[in-house]
Amino acid sequence: MEVDYTNIKVIGFDADDTLWINETYFRDTEAKFAELLDQYETQNKIDQELFKKEMENLPLFGYGIKGFILSMIETAIELSNERISPKVIQTIIEYGKEMIHKPVELLEEVEETLEYLSKNYRLIVLTKGDLLDQERKLKQSNLEKYFHHVEVMSDKKPKNYSDLLEHLEIDPKHFLMVGNSLKSDVLPVLELGAQAVHIPFHTTWAHEEIQPNKEDKYLHLGSIGELKEYLL
Repeated sequence: MEVDYTNIKVIGFDADDTLWINETYFRDTEAKFAELLDQYETQNKIDQELFKKEMENLPLFGYGIKGFILSMIETAIELSNERISPKVIQTIIEYGKEMIHKPVELLEEVEETLEYLSKNYRLIVLTKGDLLDQERKLKQSNLEKYFHHVEVMSDKKPKNYSDLLEHLEIDPKHFLMVGNSLKSDVLPVLELGAQAVHIPFHTTWAHEEIQPNKEDKYLHLGSIGELKEYLL
């Protein structure tokens, strides 16, 4: 696909699974959770019920580990017909704490790419998730110095992006968004007349899965390092 980024002045980056690993830890914890409850249901059923509970709770708790923990606890209570022990609930809480304390593991070529792009563009982070957790990860990543602004968003719909770009005084035609999710990082900004780059991660949360539309015009890359081939 031919792209023209000559008008781009600001580049937004998703954080989880774009700058650092995230979804892998959720999948690992889901597997441990299913094993913990294997006396009550099959793994497939547990996975399905947990996802349903997450979707039910999303408007209340938002995105992130804390809402995930609460959804696991609720799912455990329901699948066990309220027979789950306090010890098991405590184990679920510990799973969440382990996730929060995971070291930040940058994806390949992230820092080199940000350092390169920061010389000619204004870089910002636009990510979903829990505020405290995202602030922790950004600090531990040592990437803060490359960004002019960091925004932890409650959601990533066109209106969320539009309001934020207006607040930051960024014209959509000067904006490029980079992320791993078509649903959250690519399609919403295309609606605004901005541009987007999709860099898929090998693991995607079911809530973020969406079938691509051949008519949507965006750049698809295999790694973040490839951005340097298209941007000065």
